[in-house]
Amino acid sequence: MAFTDDHPGEHAAQDPIRLLEIRDTPLSIDEVFKVVGDEAAGGTALFIGTVRNHDGGSDVDGLGYSCHPSAEDEMRRVAERVAEKFPVRALAAVHRVGDLAVGDLAVVAAVSCAHRGEAFEACRMLVDELKHDVPIWKHQTFSDGTEEWVGI
Repeated sequence: MAFTDDHPGEHAAQDPIRLLEIRDTPLSIDEVFKVVGDEAAGGTALFIGTVRNHDGGSDVDGLGYSCHPSAEDEMRRVAERVAEKFPVRALAAVHRVGDLAVGDLAVVAAVSCAHRGEAFEACRMLVDELKHDVPIWKHQTFSDGTEEWVGI
């Protein structure tokens, strides 16, 4: 069977951005996965960022995320760039702010496309650019009593 892009499902959806939020409540993997469901999508890439118990050789006890008021607007700009570059059927990302414990979900992002390769690439771009461009800052507390801000 030869590949053809004659079917509308091979192209980006009219409005693929389904969910973009910053929340101070626990995140749901199921919610993000469900919202990117699309009958024309053959691949969905899902990224789950969690609070790990170490950083830079030190034990992490917990951390807090805070953000600039423009953070959701920046998230939208990132999502729009991803949707322009890839034939995205659906896209979603949520990021947590506030105090988090080791193991908590910090970010959940997903992208669905007609094909798996595009979904992987688009999701990677989404997560990488969210981390780089969106003004969200992390304040880590280490078990030795020290602390550090990341992303400022």
